[in-house]
Amino acid sequence: MRNRNFRALLGYRICTILSYQIVAVTVGWHIYAETGNPWMLGLVGLAEVLPYFCVAPFAGYLVDHLPRRRLGMVAATGLALTPLLLALIVLDVIAGSIWLLYLPIVLTGMVRAFLGPVYNALFARVLPREQYVRGASLGSIVFQSALVLGPAIGGLLIAPIGIPGVFVLAAVLALTVIVFLARMEVTEPAPRLQREPVFASIADGARFVFGHQILLAALALDMFAVLFGGAISLAPAFIHDILDYGPEGLGILRGAPALGAVAMGIWLARNPIQRNAGRVLLIAVAGFGLCMIGFGLSTAFWLSAFLLLLSGMCDGVSVVMRSTIMQLATPDHMRGRVSSINGLFVGSSNEIGAFYMGSMARLLGLVPAVVLGGFMTLGVVAVTAKKAPVLRRLDLRELARHP
Repeated sequence: MRNRNFRALLGYRICTILSYQIVAVTVGWHIYAETGNPWMLGLVGLAEVLPYFCVAPFAGYLVDHLPRRRLGMVAATGLALTPLLLALIVLDVIAGSIWLLYLPIVLTGMVRAFLGPVYNALFARVLPREQYVRGASLGSIVFQSALVLGPAIGGLLIAPIGIPGVFVLAAVLALTVIVFLARMEVTEPAPRLQREPVFASIADGARFVFGHQILLAALALDMFAVLFGGAISLAPAFIHDILDYGPEGLGILRGAPALGAVAMGIWLARNPIQRNAGRVLLIAVAGFGLCMIGFGLSTAFWLSAFLLLLSGMCDGVSVVMRSTIMQLATPDHMRGRVSSINGLFVGSSNEIGAFYMGSMARLLGLVPAVVLGGFMTLGVVAVTAKKAPVLRRLDLRELARHP
């Protein structure tokens, strides 16, 4: 934390996440209040993930070949446009049906494809290799803190300042990112005299990931766990239909998993896991699945919040382990492309999981959908443990020596 550039990078991360988390909780509340349909909440995730999938491979290529700070500034500008457009739609300055709200979410998906690769590429430029594990833990603390504060801020401010006011706040946070990036002093990789063709370069990144057994297994485990265990996307429906709370309750539920992950991140920053890292990762994801089952069966608000807190602690282990594996295993000239593939595996699974959970809730009901998702997560852990013995035996010290 004495590293000024690293502090600026953490500022970049927390402001970007705060911005789109505030937007997510606010637009979700507005859409469910207008429609009362959990499937419409799932469509928010789908509207974001489809453009993310289309843009992410090219975003990784650009991050590996263009100045990373400038790309981050452009992405932050795009991130600010989304809540401003949503505010204009809610105020009827831009008139249209409820479906018009999904168009700015499409822009969010395109912009978010750049945020992770820019962060991961700059991470490796501002920290020495021996600080990656602790740096990843601190990055996780900041990431999860933003996940706590974003939904809480959005939920608590909807009533006093109104939905348009919350959207304006999200836009201001996104623009603040430009200030943090402008204050960073980092060296950019030397431009290559000859650049590979775009699709050949993207394919090289994909071959690297799919050829690295430990990295691939960690990404796949996290992806399917989040996909099947994404009950938090249904929080507005649980608040309305089962737990009987207002928008402040939504902020608490959306922030509880991140609060647990922050606590875990703080512990891991002081006590980084090295030996038996793979086994710890598998146990943590299994614990996440059990928490989702308990959340689905709970009818008490504070018990539900506590179970989500525990799920966040388990997820915090997974986030730190996956981030550390990716940073240790990836060559510097491929960080943008590998980070984009990581985003396709993990970042997009949140949105696909939201659509999956919304669709299952419509078919089966809220509680059966969440409980089934928890059991599916346990199944993913069992299959990964059997099919990827190299992950079970993972020692991060060995990976650091022989990536």
